[in-house]
Amino acid sequence: MTVYFSAQIRMTDPGIYDRYIEQAGQVFKQYNGRYLSVDNSPLLLEGEWDYTRSVLIRFDSETDFKQWYHSKAYQDILKFRLKGAVCDSILIKGLDETE
Repeated sequence: MTVYFSAQIRMTDPGIYDRYIEQAGQVFKQYNGRYLSVDNSPLLLEGEWDYTRSVLIRFDSETDFKQWYHSKAYQDILKFRLKGAVCDSILIKGLDETE
């Protein structure tokens, strides 16, 4: 089943965060991850928005996601995201295509 990693990001140190971005795409691509959206100015429809970026990444399966997220390669760069931004992230399960 497809899963989606959604992150709402508030940059606190863009220079440090950029060190994460320089390597992030290459790392999650190894685990069947694919950017669907990176938006620095999403249209707010309801509620409040206190972020500077929204990111949506698709993975073919929850297993691929977990292997990516817990991989040494990702953990090595995650420190830059955590030091350079405040992030709220969730994993969303896709609909089963037979439903």
